[in-house]
Amino acid sequence: MVLLNYVVMCLIFGTTFLAIKVGIDAGAPPFFSGGLRFFLAGVILFSFMLWKKQAQLSLLLHKEMFLTGIGLTFGTFAPLYWAEQYVSSGIAAILSATAPLMVMLLQTIITRQKLPGIAWAGCLVAFVGVFLLILPGVTISFSLLWLTGCMAVIFGQIFYSAGAVYSRSVIQRFQDTSPIALNAAQMMYGGAMLLVLSLFTEQVHIESMLTANAILSLLYLIVVGSMMGHTIFYWLVAKTNPVFPSTWLYISPLIALSLGVIVYNEPLYLLSLVGGITIIVGIILINRDGLKQLMGKKANKLRDVSHS
Repeated sequence: MVLLNYVVMCLIFGTTFLAIKVGIDAGAPPFFSGGLRFFLAGVILFSFMLWKKQAQLSLLLHKEMFLTGIGLTFGTFAPLYWAEQYVSSGIAAILSATAPLMVMLLQTIITRQKLPGIAWAGCLVAFVGVFLLILPGVTISFSLLWLTGCMAVIFGQIFYSAGAVYSRSVIQRFQDTSPIALNAAQMMYGGAMLLVLSLFTEQVHIESMLTANAILSLLYLIVVGSMMGHTIFYWLVAKTNPVFPSTWLYISPLIALSLGVIVYNEPLYLLSLVGGITIIVGIILINRDGLKQLMGKKANKLRDVSHS
């Protein structure tokens, strides 16, 4: 079940970038559709957790939910949704894979700990990958909006890294509360902030949200992307450890890149593909120690099973 759920999670997270692109291309306003997705998903999940008596309504009154919502949802997905008006879903997914790099740099600044040489090598490789990824868009078919979109996705990962680091202390502070309820609460806040941003920056025409592609995109992102994907993620964290489920970042972006090209006919230059793979290699180097520990634990478990 662990392996099956892991594969399903990677497929889900690999398809959400294309689902966002389909909805935006259908005419759905980026901030409004993103806000609707996360707010509704958060309300449904939180209501379910209330019904299961695994959360209390008073949880929504804590400032931690608001602050986490800024980092993990609002600050991350506002730039991503805006960027996917101009950037392909595959490129957006690969650039989003720089999140572990941002997390590592932020933790280094906060803790003032020295990083091992392999981690710095991973940083360098990842940065080279980003350069290779965006180079064709600059040299072959230059577009200022395309370049701005790429920078926006990377900027959003700064918010994600801050939210991820902060959420770890939040989970420890609310140990008696299900992580699924905590995630639902932050999605509600983040979604609400996206809707407020939409109110001041977008003209929402209801007919643009009622096209088949826009409706299917929204429903898929609410039910499959936000509710199923994140629930499986936290289930895997509970059944294994925090490192193993996070390895989706090495697989899902390449799934997204492939889907964008095969299913949606998105353009892909060879240099961009090399850049994407280089970024993933850099992220693996950055997280090498955690992955070695994970593989060591798996080997020990398999040894124990064979001996028994």
